[in-house]
Amino acid sequence: MSVKVPFVSFLPMERELDSDLRAAFDRVYQRSWYIGGREDEAFEAAFAEFCGTKYCVGVGNGLDALMLSLRALGVGEGDEVIVPSNTYIATALAVTYVGAKVVFVEPELETFNIDPARIEAAITPRTKAIMPVHLYGRACDMDPIMAIAKAHGLFVVEDCAQAHGATYKGRRVGTFGDAAGFSFYPGKNLGALGDAGAVVTNDAALAEKVRALGNYGSDYKYHHIYQGYNSRLDELQAAFLRAKLPHLERMNAARRSIADRYLAQMRNPEVALPVVTEGYVPVWHVFGVRCQRRDALEKWLGERGIGTNKHYPIPMHLQECYRDLGFKEGDFPIAEAISRTELSRPM
Repeated sequence: MSVKVPFVSFLPMERELDSDLRAAFDRVYQRSWYIGGREDEAFEAAFAEFCGTKYCVGVGNGLDALMLSLRALGVGEGDEVIVPSNTYIATALAVTYVGAKVVFVEPELETFNIDPARIEAAITPRTKAIMPVHLYGRACDMDPIMAIAKAHGLFVVEDCAQAHGATYKGRRVGTFGDAAGFSFYPGKNLGALGDAGAVVTNDAALAEKVRALGNYGSDYKYHHIYQGYNSRLDELQAAFLRAKLPHLERMNAARRSIADRYLAQMRNPEVALPVVTEGYVPVWHVFGVRCQRRDALEKWLGERGIGTNKHYPIPMHLQECYRDLGFKEGDFPIAEAISRTELSRPM
């Protein structure tokens, strides 16, 4: 009898947490209060404590978390923001949405994360911020990134959408930069039952500005100090996230156990495994390998009931939506090599 292993399935987790999730729904439903209430406040406090930051502001999704962070820091028209050339499109879109220019920097092939050694060459007088992405749940090399930012007077906004709980030299991601954006899309390590996101920071004024920007630019009802947005974490999603958060460390540990088995038992010379170095504790949102015959490997696994995914088969600089930047194939060869060879295994 063959065993089918889907790339993603929510059922085991939802069955395990069924009573907690139903109790969360009942609390919200019985109060008849759906935006900006007790659940939101309680989750924000709990998630800030989990991350090790002073403040957390719930928002509508991970893209908004990044965009609102940039906007709150004053990044806008005429500015440039450095982002990795290998990541999900939301990172670049956040820069575009505030009117700034996206500047791509290549990743390290071994880690898929932005290469700190390439950042300074991309800095110009217009550069305003660096946005490192802790891709697949593995932290970026933050010490040199922060040193470069300090030397050039740049903001750092961490994209933690895939890295809830990951650590770098004993510190959780999200605690290094001026602000950090998290996504709670259902498939994330900490996922809502719909769209949700958050910004964490140690800057009280920045947190207040993010909150106002996400609430139509309002600091109190019918008083609007900014031209803001409608991006708030609703009570129901906050309640679900609050129910799941106490289980996150255990679930991350389970992912590490699965990843350890992959790393120990996968011995195919054609398959390049992810690299884990001392001082990094990943949370393995994605376990991505590289294989020159990626499509053949995908087919072989699929025929044996093992689900896979490709992250990300078209690099951002070759996406139609960024055609106006004028890039062509070959301009970012490392990102292109990853896009041709990466294959993600079930976690």
